[in-house]
Amino acid sequence: MAIYALGALEPTIDSTAYVHPDAVVIGDVRIGPQSSVWPGAVLRGDEGHIVVGARTNIQDGSVLHTTAEIPTVVGDDCVIGHLVHLEGCTVEDGSLVGNGAIVLHAAVISTGAVVGSGAVVTGGTVVPAGALAVGVPAQIREGAADGSLIARAAQSYVRRAGRYPGELRRLG
Repeated sequence: MAIYALGALEPTIDSTAYVHPDAVVIGDVRIGPQSSVWPGAVLRGDEGHIVVGARTNIQDGSVLHTTAEIPTVVGDDCVIGHLVHLEGCTVEDGSLVGNGAIVLHAAVISTGAVVGSGAVVTGGTVVPAGALAVGVPAQIREGAADGSLIARAAQSYVRRAGRYPGELRRLG
């Protein structure tokens, strides 16, 4: 695994979390129980801190960064899709950020909300609980998120990550 301290800043990774060998974790990053970080993902806590809650997945190619003033916080049971960029924002429990989406400074994705694939949630935007945010810039559709879909997706990654420590082997 590419896990790095930056000066005195060291990642804290729960013993039950899975970080793929091709992911990069730098500095003040805290990863909770049964969470997973997949190939090509970069979590860089150099100026501030990053928190990933329990049973949350950070999928392939995603980038989580922070600012000195605003941490990046992802709650429990969240799904962060492929190629997502989170920067100084909050993603509350049970939320999903779709593939290729961008969530910027001081934005809040409230509990059970969904950011659609490719959407850009601009700085300071609050996506209400259970809402769907789609488009560039993101437009909000109240009550359009499917909480059961989010829960199933989060749980599928907890199960998937359980296989990797014992079954993944490099062939070349």
